[in-house]
Amino acid sequence: MATLSGNEAWPPSQTNVRPVYNDNIDDLRREEYPMLNDTVYLDHAGVTPYPKSLIEQSSKLLMQHLFGNPHSNSSSSQLSTRHIEDIRHRALRFLKADPAFFDLVFVANATAGIKLVAEAFREQPGGFWYGYHKDAHTSLIGMREAASEHRCFGHDEEVAHWMQTLSAPSSGAPSHCAQNGLFAYPAQSNLNGRRLPLFWPGRLRSSCQSSKCNVYSLLDAAALLSTSPLDLSDPSQAPDYTVFSFYKIFGFPDLGALVIRKGSALPFAGRKYFGGGTVESVTCTNESWHTRKQDSLHEQLEDGTLPIHSIVALGTAFDVHEKLFGSLDRISSHTSFLTNHLYEGLSSLRHANGLPVCTIYKDSRSSYQDASTQGPVVAFNIRNSNDEWVSNAEVEKLAAIRNIQFRTGGLCNPGGIASFLRLEPRDVRRNFFAGQRCGNENDIHEGKPTGAIRLSLGAMSNMQDITAVVRFVEEFFVDNQCQPRPNVSLGANADFYVEMVSIYPIKSCGSLQIPPGLEWDIRPEGLAWDREWCLIHQGTRAALSQKRLPQMALLRPKIDFEGGVLRVRFDGLLPPSIPNEVTVPLSLDPASLQDSTPQDSNTCCPSRVCGDSVSAYTYTSPDIAAFFTAALSTPCTLARYPPGPSSTRHSKLHLQPPRPKTTLQALRSEQRIPGAFPPTPPPSPPLPNTTIQPGTLPILLSNESPILTISRSSLNHLNKTIALKSPHAKPAPASVFRANIVLAQSGPATPAPYDEDNWTALRILSSPFSSRNSAPADAPVSSQTSTDLDILGPCRRCQMVCIDQTTAERSEEPFVTLAKTRRIQGEGMGQKVFFGVHCALKGGEGGECAGRMTIRVGDRVVPFRRREGEGEGKIMG
Repeated sequence: MATLSGNEAWPPSQTNVRPVYNDNIDDLRREEYPMLNDTVYLDHAGVTPYPKSLIEQSSKLLMQHLFGNPHSNSSSSQLSTRHIEDIRHRALRFLKADPAFFDLVFVANATAGIKLVAEAFREQPGGFWYGYHKDAHTSLIGMREAASEHRCFGHDEEVAHWMQTLSAPSSGAPSHCAQNGLFAYPAQSNLNGRRLPLFWPGRLRSSCQSSKCNVYSLLDAAALLSTSPLDLSDPSQAPDYTVFSFYKIFGFPDLGALVIRKGSALPFAGRKYFGGGTVESVTCTNESWHTRKQDSLHEQLEDGTLPIHSIVALGTAFDVHEKLFGSLDRISSHTSFLTNHLYEGLSSLRHANGLPVCTIYKDSRSSYQDASTQGPVVAFNIRNSNDEWVSNAEVEKLAAIRNIQFRTGGLCNPGGIASFLRLEPRDVRRNFFAGQRCGNENDIHEGKPTGAIRLSLGAMSNMQDITAVVRFVEEFFVDNQCQPRPNVSLGANADFYVEMVSIYPIKSCGSLQIPPGLEWDIRPEGLAWDREWCLIHQGTRAALSQKRLPQMALLRPKIDFEGGVLRVRFDGLLPPSIPNEVTVPLSLDPASLQDSTPQDSNTCCPSRVCGDSVSAYTYTSPDIAAFFTAALSTPCTLARYPPGPSSTRHSKLHLQPPRPKTTLQALRSEQRIPGAFPPTPPPSPPLPNTTIQPGTLPILLSNESPILTISRSSLNHLNKTIALKSPHAKPAPASVFRANIVLAQSGPATPAPYDEDNWTALRILSSPFSSRNSAPADAPVSSQTSTDLDILGPCRRCQMVCIDQTTAERSEEPFVTLAKTRRIQGEGMGQKVFFGVHCALKGGEGGECAGRMTIRVGDRVVPFRRREGEGEGKIMG
């Protein structure tokens, strides 16, 4: 039995942790962090939660006093000025920085501080040389674009050797000593929490003095300061410039700082831009002249009016943080303890065959028992018992079901990711042109992950968080058997009938069930009127989804052919001024649709659907926008993407038949769909005379393919599995899978569950019979007309199947059970959770089919099965 073997003390008892574990955290969380109730939050490196008392006390202070613009002499303005300067002094004291040697400039965040430094160095005569460590955040790396020459240091030894060369006599010094230079690095890696040497700035300054070089240092302290102190008490050893974000320490306010060593202020003297409040006098008519303020650095660099109220709230943040946690030293001790146990817990997980579950990206120079070398971060990826990578997107979907929040992807640390994942620059470029984007689901390419999972802890993290996330990984990703499941039996060659036909006129909204006896057209892009409309955000123009807005399930569409309209009803609460139904013309009425500028243009407005860029018609009616905006409490309106020969969307490439291997240039020219990735599964043998051309199966607004089909026998088996786990669990209805076609068993033969895994095609036989099973099994084919569908591949599932389509309520099932029983290893693409199959009309690849193709409830369906031994992947149980 694979468990947390060899760690019987897991989780450690509270009596063992008193010297370093903050015993008050559990009570403090209940009082101060109600937003963390029933949530495991492990993304403190992104932003840490704010305490309730900070918001309450900040609001009270702002209600009691009037704070004016500090660029005035009024009493309210002078009050603001006093607060700002007092808080500036306190922020320096927080870093043990003497105001006689340092100044602090308020900025929006650490990145804004980096940009301010970059702008100053960009103005240097002859440009500047720039060096940065590979562990740098993307914001530090971006500064290289402003430099005349730049270098990335691949490891610490390179930095040490470079500094040694700087200390040599000037005749042998590097070429960049002839110009200003800047060396930047993070105090703590935002990828894996490794803490880099803080003595580098002092050593660099000493080396430059020996060789008379002029290389400054920039320290990104944003990640470090969230849980650990930074001591700038010795100006000779301190960085020339230090940036950090206060919200990473306190949670609120959203504010950052640039700390400048006054002896290193010279590069800012050449800054050309000036804003309000930074100059004493300006002319702008007959001549261009101005004189800057000279009293302090921050007066010269803080352009315009400062965020007064945020700075006032910062003063309260210092008070509350000290009251709740004491000091950053105490937080560092607390988080270091927890992170060590998190590391040990994940490291101890083993599959039954002894292989580790987690590959943890820890630097050899760091230790989780030494807070000076390692911060409270664990970065890792998961492997299955076959030593194959698990998709991080799948991990994140399951974590969302259990209210566990962390970050996955490239983590804004391209150097660290490339180093640990062994990605060469050519790999990164190839993955990009193959559709990989940070945040999309295509996170494994050619058998390699493109990102990592990051768990980062904060001051209010507790032992329950650690236990929960380790148990989560154990529950879903530890293989306790490590025995390949036998091939699913094909069972009897049972036939099926169409139990249900559904369309979803508006993407991600409620379904419209086709009544029995009514023939419904099947077109190359799918069932008629299926997903022809979508709701788009009025700001971003991205299509909305139930995944983020479950109440979309309560929008019920109905097609009124006699009235020529689409009627949409909302089965939820609306303001009294908004009717509970809206109508939309079925025709493409130009009067109701918005074209792009100019008004008489025939082109459509660009929108984003499932990562694809499409041109959709947008409805201009304020009543339509008001109805959907009120229903979803999100500024949105309706858009339409009608079928036609100009369709730019096609089935995702992993559902296309394979094409010959091609060059990167050819792949780049063929790539149409951002977010798609190259096909990996082998093709299914098609019906006779089927000639599918890759990349040409049209779709409207569906996610991946024209038609989605599920099997009632598979659904019944899934619900039995759910009931075995919990007898009181609610069975999953077919509606949560949002399929177009539900097939049920026809006749006495019993199909095996998940028989559809072995299907290659479906033949739908329509006949005059109207009984439940349509034509008898022995009815002559000549009395029946047929519609043939090709099986494109299995349907990848996410936590959206947990949304009740009647009430819009979320639950854990059926996704939790699917993740444990239907996680399939696809070749080169990691493990995905599958249920149902994607289909396309035979002959639909070219956009034309011979005659009218239809389907109706009761039609007989004959599946074509794969020959035994031609499986597409191992099903992980």
